[in-house]
Amino acid sequence: MLFGQKINKIKTLFFIAVAISFASSCKEETSTYRSFISPLIGLNVKSGNEFDVKVLFGKEKQVDSVVYLIDTLKAISKSDTAAVKLKTEGLKLGNHIITAKIYNGSEFEDLTTNINILSAKAPDLYTYKVIAKFPHDTSAYVEGLEYHNGFFYEGTGEKSNSYLKKVDVKSGKTLQQVKLDTAYFGEGITVINNKILQITWNEKTAFEYDKNSFKLIKQFPFSVGQAGWGLAFDGEKILNSDGTNTIYFLDKNTYKQIGSIDVYDDKGPRDSINELEYIDGKIYANVYLTNDIVIINPKTGAIEGKIDLTGLFSPSYFKTDGERMNNVLNGIAYDKVTKRLFVAGKKWPYIFEIQITKK
Repeated sequence: MLFGQKINKIKTLFFIAVAISFASSCKEETSTYRSFISPLIGLNVKSGNEFDVKVLFGKEKQVDSVVYLIDTLKAISKSDTAAVKLKTEGLKLGNHIITAKIYNGSEFEDLTTNINILSAKAPDLYTYKVIAKFPHDTSAYVEGLEYHNGFFYEGTGEKSNSYLKKVDVKSGKTLQQVKLDTAYFGEGITVINNKILQITWNEKTAFEYDKNSFKLIKQFPFSVGQAGWGLAFDGEKILNSDGTNTIYFLDKNTYKQIGSIDVYDDKGPRDSINELEYIDGKIYANVYLTNDIVIINPKTGAIEGKIDLTGLFSPSYFKTDGERMNNVLNGIAYDKVTKRLFVAGKKWPYIFEIQITKK
């Protein structure tokens, strides 16, 4: 996995802002209505806060009324040109288009700008304690990890080294496995009742297996998001990351997208969301190339907590700079019965059971 996915999303948001700016500048030349004084393009607003909306109106034409919209929904109507305040309560985190629809008789004109809604508060910070460690295959480039009925289920990456595995917890021995064709770079996995779903990185392909026999049920095209990264299952729907700050929601039977959230803290978007686990109503996610696991509200996308796992495993174990850069923290599993939390890393010699505590 590389940095391209994150860059592509940044470019997309940039082009949105440029398009809005270009449209506004064109209107200034051709219209008596000017532009937004506030909010300026890309204003950051914390969730729950109000923000001011003020338009610089032209004087040549009468303004009968102004309708303000957030995205496609009407927020307020005014029969004058006074500034208004709009609320963010109930809106998803992330980018929203603000429109002023200005009426003069039967004619109207639209002005647009945008805001970014951030998490209302900084995430709670957590530290950790190692409870136990278990042997792990050092050839396994971990992309997905889950715990079910006393076993680890693991999806690994790298072409020619991508597997789906069932692993004995105490010994680390592989009990059952399927190897992907050398054309595929394996990515996240998740157990969905009696099935296992495994996706690939850039090959736009997914695999559905029987959980007990590992028999391939079907191979099918999979093109949700910019690339395949992490998976999890919350009991009703599949959660899927693509290396940006978006988590997609998929139907558990059709694997089609049915929704999404964008992940933000109080400073801005948190990109590089990778391996996922659903734990007690929250989404836990590795942040690629960091020692962080973030705890995400699945309804809003707000980062409510951050676990700093610095010091859990020393990168000096690996001999080269390339190995140290690539073989990073990745993999979260949860034992729902005993409330045990497990974390892993790419080609690490151990899977760690940890206990987290709020600082």
